[in-house]
Amino acid sequence: MAIPETMKTYLLTGFGGFENLSYREDIAVPFPESNEVLIKVEACGVNNTDIWTRLGSYGGSFDDSNQSGWRGGAFHFPRIQGADIVGCVVAMGDNVNGELLGKRVIVNPTLYEGEGDSALFNAGIIGSECDGGFAEYVTVPATTALPINSPLSSAELSTFMVSYLTAEHMLNRSALKAGDHILITGASGGVGSALLQLAKRRDTQVSCVIGKGKENFALNLGADTVYTRDEIADLNDESVDVIADVVGGQQASALLDNLVFGGRFVIAGAISGPEAKIDWRKVYLKHLTILGSTMGTPQEAQDLTNYIEAEEIKPLLHATYALKELVKAQQAFMEKRFLGKLAIIP
Repeated sequence: MAIPETMKTYLLTGFGGFENLSYREDIAVPFPESNEVLIKVEACGVNNTDIWTRLGSYGGSFDDSNQSGWRGGAFHFPRIQGADIVGCVVAMGDNVNGELLGKRVIVNPTLYEGEGDSALFNAGIIGSECDGGFAEYVTVPATTALPINSPLSSAELSTFMVSYLTAEHMLNRSALKAGDHILITGASGGVGSALLQLAKRRDTQVSCVIGKGKENFALNLGADTVYTRDEIADLNDESVDVIADVVGGQQASALLDNLVFGGRFVIAGAISGPEAKIDWRKVYLKHLTILGSTMGTPQEAQDLTNYIEAEEIKPLLHATYALKELVKAQQAFMEKRFLGKLAIIP
């Protein structure tokens, strides 16, 4: 296919508000270097990562001046955001398997640093450490472009990788197994609903914490028990083997009361705030394990692709927006009045 010289995109020009997002139609289409592929973007999901990166919040709390991207340290502007990329490979650099050309792919947005298990520890993410998919074209490492054979639309496919990769890694970190009882917070969001589906796939008992009025959403996804945020504050049944938390904030300490002796608490988000006051006696007297988790491994990304192809998990696409409506999409995302995921269609 003929590849144009320029493309439409949204540039992030600085940390802060929506005024730092600039729609452009004259940005050069990137050229795939060695070990890279060029993808014509068909859809790109919207995530918390986009918001936090725009705000510079990975360097510290929301109200301080220690701003940075995903990895911390220097951040290079302008940057094209967007990590949940689905599209067609239209060109390749050197040292790339020619079979990828023309294939529809779903992108693992993790930029691994080094080899082996530790490669995830200092990893970056597409849309932060390099340009992402809020554009008509994007280059990515060829190893992150996973061919996908599915009847789902590209918009539906763009709801998966960031949230479900995060969720699958959380469940693996916590060693969740069949028969375990897991409590999931934020179950109406992207990672929370992914945790719910992936935990049910493992044949576990699933309890969820969700906003009032959204209970049926979790029940329809297979949750066994649903609590509102007010109800969970008074719960203390000590029957939970694993807590998977994407909310953070001050609720975390009270959640620990629900864990069995030897229980595991895994966290991969802090949308309610980056700090909590914990009574460490709860941790050591009950032999609890507290785990941090973010993104996932190459094998977990391939596993997710296999789950999608086998229709073992389903997309939860709430709405799509044109590329020119990116600000509107981020505003809707921050209002949290939707269920599932939002996607940008270039």
